[in-house]
Parts: sequence; structure tokens; C-alpha cells
Amino acid sequence: MRIEQLQQNFDLDCRYLTFPLHPETPQEGKSLEQLFCERMDVPAVMEQLRRVADSLDLPFGQRSHTYNSRNAQELGHWAARHGQFVPYQKAIYHAYFVAGINIAEPNNLLPIIEKIGLNPSEAELCLQERQCAAAVDRDWDQAVAAGIRAVPTLRCEGRELVGFHPYEACCQLVTG
Repeated sequence: MRIEQLQQNFDLDCRYLTFPLHPETPQEGKSLEQLFCERMDVPAVMEQLRRVADSLDLPFGQRSHTYNSRNAQELGHWAARHGQFVPYQKAIYHAYFVAGINIAEPNNLLPIIEKIGLNPSEAELCLQERQCAAAVDRDWDQAVAAGIRAVPTLRCEGRELVGFHPYEACCQLVTG
């Protein structure tokens, strides 16, 4: 991932914010056609995303639906508290963008938690008690207040890159 490369080559203190991308999406999800209501050519956009993923050496599956990411975001905060944010982030990427798994469903998230070596019973309790809801709410508020409208958005000392860019552009963002 670009962030990991940047951290290896520069002295960076990175902070991830969760972002409310389509928070109105129901737990069962929506087809991409429903979500975008003919506002875009979904197959063309998916092909563009596939090319970007290929350029980053990331796998990318045949995703046809979008799912509400709120539960996954809350567990992301929980995994970070246990020092497992990066493995969790990678596992969620694979589940969502490669396997097309509904990441709104706790029953789909708990095996991911177990796979990265965390306790699924504790994760389930985290979701039931909404232990990380306030942290996600703070992230959402901060992202919206900062004018973030898309993912990924990279910011460094007042400069930003929106979308996926070549590593060299990310380096330019960091070095000014």
C-alpha cells in the first residue's frame, strides 16, 4: 500500500479517519446500479477501479453491490486498539473488494477478526455495545468538517490528493 511505502521512506505520523461513504446504505446492501441510479456507467467505473488496483498490485473482484461499512469501521477502531489495524484493513479490503462480502453483517466480520488473531467474542461484544461508535462518529464529523468528499483522500500539511495516484505523486504531497 502507498501509505506503508511512504512511512518506510519518510518520517510520517499517519492518522486514518473513517469516512461515511454512503452511510444510508441498508445493512443488506444495494446493487451498484441502484446506488448510482444511472448517474454513471457502472461497468466502466468498475473497469477503471480494476485498472487502478492492478497498477497497485491489489486484487479486485467482480463486485456488484455496495454495503454499509459502519460496523466494519467500528471494528477497525477496535482492531486498532489491539494493535491490529493494518492486518484488519487488508482483510476488510479483501473481503469487500475481492470477495464481495457484506461487511455490514457481524457474522461476516467475526471470521475476519478471528483470521487476524483477535477474539471474535470480544469483537461481537464491541459491536453489540457500540463500544467504538463514538470514535467513528468523531472521525465522520472531522472528515465532513474538513471537506473530505471521497476516499481515499491523503492530506499533508494543508495539501491533499483525492483518489488513487501514482506513488510519485504521493511523495510530492509529502515533500511539498
